[in-house]
Amino acid sequence: MKKTIITIAIIGLFSPIIVCAADSGLPVSDVHIRSLAASCAACHGTQGNAVPAAKTAALAGLDKQDISTKLLAFKSGERSATVMHRHAKGLTTDEITALAEYFSLQAPHVAAPLTPQRLRADHAN
Repeated sequence: MKKTIITIAIIGLFSPIIVCAADSGLPVSDVHIRSLAASCAACHGTQGNAVPAAKTAALAGLDKQDISTKLLAFKSGERSATVMHRHAKGLTTDEITALAEYFSLQAPHVAAPLTPQRLRADHAN
């Protein structure tokens, strides 16, 4: 019973990665690169589609050579940044190449801005 619960928990943790991988154009076995790409989502948006109000670049659909060149420049310190140089220094050249390939394959989407909503005074909880 304990092994079954652990197996289900592991599948639950990785199933979103596997599902997203099917749409990415990359082999499903390349979980490592998709995991690295997912960590980029905090600033660059899901699958590289940054929110228009964000002050970070959208990566989806960009030229892979351009992405790779910029990441290598961040890694070497040639290109200044607030945090990107720290992220890039932790990547190998192969990881940078794979991330550039991943983001170049993503379809760019422009997110519709959310419209604020007002709560009515009689709004229940």
